[in-house]
Amino acid sequence: MTAIDVFDHRIPAESDFGYSQSIRSADLVHVSGQLSLGEAGDFRHADDSAAQQKQTYANFDRVLNHYGATRNQIVSQTLYVVNLRQNAAATAEGNLAYFGDHRPASTVLGALELTFPGQATEISFVVDTKLPA
Repeated sequence: MTAIDVFDHRIPAESDFGYSQSIRSADLVHVSGQLSLGEAGDFRHADDSAAQQKQTYANFDRVLNHYGATRNQIVSQTLYVVNLRQNAAATAEGNLAYFGDHRPASTVLGALELTFPGQATEISFVVDTKLPA
């Protein structure tokens, strides 16, 4: 049996909703939807898609660091974006800034609304830790 490694940001939402930020099983890390939360679990940057995406990727870096992984090991991502047509350019710009030349598989979905008022984006990932860092 393979040990399962779970990571949490230690914010109230994890216990309130009953989930972990990520779970590693064998070589894959499945990361729950990350969003624009501060370290205390407070929602930040309401109605600012670009700032939310930047904070979301910063939170994801914390998850990667836990597993000793890098952005280059991300094999897929799913982005949920409120007002996708309006926020498409900022979403693409933030994505390119975060990944550089790395190109994971990606699905972008328009959403009517997300958890917090003013929340514009949420992003989940899958990481393969066997890939070169």
